[in-house]
This record gives sequence, structure tokens and C-alpha cells, in this order.
Amino acid sequence: MAATFASKCSRVGRSLWGGLGNNLSGLLSASHETACNHFLSQQQRTFIQMRTVLKVVDNSGAKKVMCIQALKGKKGARLGDTIIASVKEAYPNGKVKKGKVVYGVVVRAAMQRGRCDGSEVKFDDNAVVLVDKQGQPIGTRVFGPVPHELRQKKHVKILSLAGHIA
Repeated sequence: MAATFASKCSRVGRSLWGGLGNNLSGLLSASHETACNHFLSQQQRTFIQMRTVLKVVDNSGAKKVMCIQALKGKKGARLGDTIIASVKEAYPNGKVKKGKVVYGVVVRAAMQRGRCDGSEVKFDDNAVVLVDKQGQPIGTRVFGPVPHELRQKKHVKILSLAGHIA
């Protein structure tokens, strides 16, 4: 008897909520989506650390690399720091092949960095230019904006190859 009463209540509950179910799910998904977007915009930007995937912005042949180790600092790399990375995606006829371990200089980072004049610079993505062990770029072109802080870190050759200095 109790089982039939519970099943009747659940059917009544479902029928009452049945008409509102589609509207409620739409409202909940919309509010959930805006909350997620707000969270992502407020998300804390961090250092370039181990297993961070970075975009390659030169014509060396690599598309994406994954950071293996930041050569300076315990927390990770920032703008102008050198990292060791593994090539994850590459163009077929490039100088660098998939799986190769390479050095790279971080030229764009999503984490903001303060400047001497009080302003702050941050980019939408994390990007790297591949270099050899001596610090000379592998590619012959650099795409997109490059911050002028690289001059202080002695990466003048990258600045000379860049089309736009931010």
C-alpha cells in the first residue's frame, strides 16, 4: 500500500514538473553558462609551468609545444624566460618534428606582468618562440605582438624578427 502511494506521488510530481521541466532546464543551463563564463573571466592566471601547452609563433615548423621544465624560478616561467618543451603538433615539412625536445622563449603569457611605468601587460594566450641552446631563434619570422621586456632579457634577435612590439 505504501509502495502504490509513493508511485502515485512520484507520477503526480513528474506531471506537475513535466510542463515546467523544459523551461527550468533552459533557465538553469543559461544561468550555469553565465556563471561559468564569469568564473573563467575571473580565473587566476598562473605561471607557465610543467604540462602547459603553448602556441608556437614562429616558422620553425612546430604548432604547439608542451612545457617540460622552466629553466628559471621555482613556480614557473614568465615573459622572456626560457623553457624546455616537447613538440606536440608540427607541420609536415618543418625544421622541427613532433616529439623533439626543444628550447623556447616565452613571448606571450596570459599572466599579467607589471611594467616600470605602473601599467600591466597580459595577453590572451601563451606563446613561445623556439630557440637553440645558444638562444638564437630557429625560425626566421615571428608572428603577432611581442613585448619589449624581451630586450631586458637579452632576446634582441627575437625583437628584430617580430612584426609588432607591444
